[in-house]
Amino acid sequence: MRRTRILTAVLALAAGLLAGSPPALAASSPKVTLAADTYTWQNARIDGGGFVPGIVFNRTEKNLAYARTDIGGAYRWQESTKTWTPLLDSVGWDDWGHTGVVSLASDSADPNRVYAAVGTYTNGWDPGNGAVLRSADRGASWQKTDLPFKLGGNMPGRGMGERLAVDPNRNSVLYLGAPSGKGLWRSTDSGVTWSQVGNFPNVGNYVQDPSDTSGYASDNQGIAWVTFDESTGTSGSATKTVYVGVADKDNAVYRSTDAGATWSRLAGQPTGYLAHKGVLDTKNGYLYIAYSDKGGPYDGGKGRLWRYATATGTWTDISPVAEADTYYGFSGLTVDRQHPGTVMATAYSSWWPDTQIFRSTDSGGTWTKAWDYTSYPNRSNRYTMDVSSSPWLTWGANPSPPEQTPKLGWMTESMEIDPFDSARMMYGTGATLYGTENLTDWDSGGRFTIRPMVRGLEETAVNDLASPPSGAPLLSALGDIGGFRHTDLTKVPSMMYTSPNFTTTTSLDFAETDPNTVVRTGNLDSGPHIAFSTDNGANWFAGTDPSGVSGGGTVAAAADGSRFVWSPEGAGVQYATGFGTSWSASSGIPAGAVVESDRVDSRTFYGFKSGKFYVSTDGGATFTASSATGLPGGDSVRFKALPGTKGDVWLAGGASDGAYGLWHSTDGGASFTRLSNVEQADTIGFGKAATGAAYQTLFTSAKIGGVRGIFRSTDKGATWTRVNDSTHQYGWTGAAITGDPRVYGRVYVSTNGRGVVYGDTSDTGGGGGGGTDPTPTPTGACTVTYQVTNQWSGGFQADVRLANTGSSAWSGWSLGWSFADGQKITQVWNAGYTQSGTAVSAKNVGWNGTVAAGSSVSFGFTGSWSGTNTRPAVFRLGDRSCTVA
Repeated sequence: MRRTRILTAVLALAAGLLAGSPPALAASSPKVTLAADTYTWQNARIDGGGFVPGIVFNRTEKNLAYARTDIGGAYRWQESTKTWTPLLDSVGWDDWGHTGVVSLASDSADPNRVYAAVGTYTNGWDPGNGAVLRSADRGASWQKTDLPFKLGGNMPGRGMGERLAVDPNRNSVLYLGAPSGKGLWRSTDSGVTWSQVGNFPNVGNYVQDPSDTSGYASDNQGIAWVTFDESTGTSGSATKTVYVGVADKDNAVYRSTDAGATWSRLAGQPTGYLAHKGVLDTKNGYLYIAYSDKGGPYDGGKGRLWRYATATGTWTDISPVAEADTYYGFSGLTVDRQHPGTVMATAYSSWWPDTQIFRSTDSGGTWTKAWDYTSYPNRSNRYTMDVSSSPWLTWGANPSPPEQTPKLGWMTESMEIDPFDSARMMYGTGATLYGTENLTDWDSGGRFTIRPMVRGLEETAVNDLASPPSGAPLLSALGDIGGFRHTDLTKVPSMMYTSPNFTTTTSLDFAETDPNTVVRTGNLDSGPHIAFSTDNGANWFAGTDPSGVSGGGTVAAAADGSRFVWSPEGAGVQYATGFGTSWSASSGIPAGAVVESDRVDSRTFYGFKSGKFYVSTDGGATFTASSATGLPGGDSVRFKALPGTKGDVWLAGGASDGAYGLWHSTDGGASFTRLSNVEQADTIGFGKAATGAAYQTLFTSAKIGGVRGIFRSTDKGATWTRVNDSTHQYGWTGAAITGDPRVYGRVYVSTNGRGVVYGDTSDTGGGGGGGTDPTPTPTGACTVTYQVTNQWSGGFQADVRLANTGSSAWSGWSLGWSFADGQKITQVWNAGYTQSGTAVSAKNVGWNGTVAAGSSVSFGFTGSWSGTNTRPAVFRLGDRSCTVA
């Protein structure tokens, strides 16, 4: 259903990403003093949206699981809440490629340890090399070892694996399979240092498309997976037998029986296919291998499943269907650790009518399918699907049989049965992570239920954002799943934009004085590339494309919604009166220009292209180049006009080898002044003015005072406050930003793989510079529930629920307590906090200060501890002690 994945969005942003490397500061750069504010960060909930190519369960600790995404970082499962916790939000701008995770490994000997091999592209799109991240606290914090080569979390073949593995008997030993002909690598000091295994005989030779000059599809996919036979070692000694899968159709599997000293090709192995996965069931001595004729994750026309008996060297074709009947490759592969002989596999590249899941309880001797035909095109399913938690997964579709909606999935390259619970299985798709908790009903003839198990895992690439002054607080333009209208940021919208349903939305805008009028543009395999709404984005209808349009480009709505200017791909800039039933070519502005509207004058539009700013005062019919000079010479620029003031324009962008920063115009673009206190800036947005301020709040993703971050100014850019911190960086945030015109301090930030994140200030009074106003002291009784939801060596996670058990509402709250054992808070969500010694004060953020009588508010945090971790005994709300539940 969705073949484009996030690559499309990344390609469109490549120039801007590459421009993100920091320039040397000129000696004359002014010294900038930055303020800081405590912000609470979270996602506008979508629940999923991207490809999950890897799921890893720890083999010795129950409920410890991880998931990796191709561009959106890694996550850890939280059993108490059935949610995923993001682990790589600390990846910064300069290392944005490290949000792509090519492999994960959880240490079964020491479950506190987890490793991630990171890097997004092996070609020039990612300017940095890959790295191996290591954590001793389950991903709460990381140390990094840079590698001398690139890794490809978003490259072809990324669903194979796992390429990174920890020796289960001697956990200081790790192996990493590298792409691009770099071979097999090994660490003997728990991932601190790495060296190539010089005697490994095959670096791989498979490339998807040798003719691709970009280096994307023509890269050697290299070493695909590493699997240890833990039965051939003892604790403290390196495992003797290690299997390695290689992207080579004739020489796919190698083995060492002397802990990596020597290697040999497994004799008698099948040829003509790539070994996507190799999973060993040590209890019955079988190595199962899933084969495909292509590297995936999109392609694959034929596939086989084979079983290798490790004791005898016998190969057996255990494919569930005849080769002539396959039109897909196999990839997802798992065994039931509680029941040897139970094995499952996926037909990952069966795009139509649906993916397929196969299950065997006799080591592959016989198989059953998740679905089968009764009489074509009618299907009988062994499962039911409940997507009520993420209803958009139906895509608003009404397909004809044998297709169904929601689909079982596509790109299903990851699948794992919980090693401690035979009834629980999870699998990744191109849009979400599904799972079941009654899998064993499959074997008894019943139906098992599949639901999204994805809450907290947010993986979308964000192209544009808008926060109108009325109606929904947030409209988004997303890669692959189009975008959403959020009426409640804490809830999953029922559906993405439809009628039409763009694969990727590239731009959106609303009429400033009529926010019910909204326009969006995007990409679609066939059909129009523009759509309109007259009810604030709740419902849509398609416009008409002018000749030659091949992609969405950028679009602008007049301040009163009476006309539109569109700069699509494949055609020049166009303008229309009304809802785009008839377009005319604009003159005086080059094709490919970025377009925006003045937010007061409905006949004034602006454009930018290659260092030149353009202005139209006749509704987009004609543009004139401004005489403004000194603007960025490239096209990595974003600009916006200020609501409420005609001709007030802010422009951000540039590149490290030229002009790069933030510019302001008060005369409709006739001239611009560069802000001397901003070194680099990539986005600009506006939000509600601070109390007493005469100008709207500015937000930008920028480098100011030598620091990369998200910044806020309440005084027209004279001073800046950094609102994010080192744990909330989100990689590349250069596509879009906007404040909320109704909530002071709230900022919506685009990410390239972590969805829409938004921050709320602890400054509930809406003052300037990040200070805080006194919080009203609540009256009445209160009850606190304090629960440690996860604990590991040196770290823990806790949830706190504060209930108003009195008779009157609170309009703000501040909860205090002390830690008896010197615990230190490291991160808080849904509250602001301060800690002095053992004393902690947690305070409401802007959106959760009001607590009605009989209601409650919750927040959570992670912290460090040593020795003991006694829970606090006393909680105080102002001068009142709360009951502790």
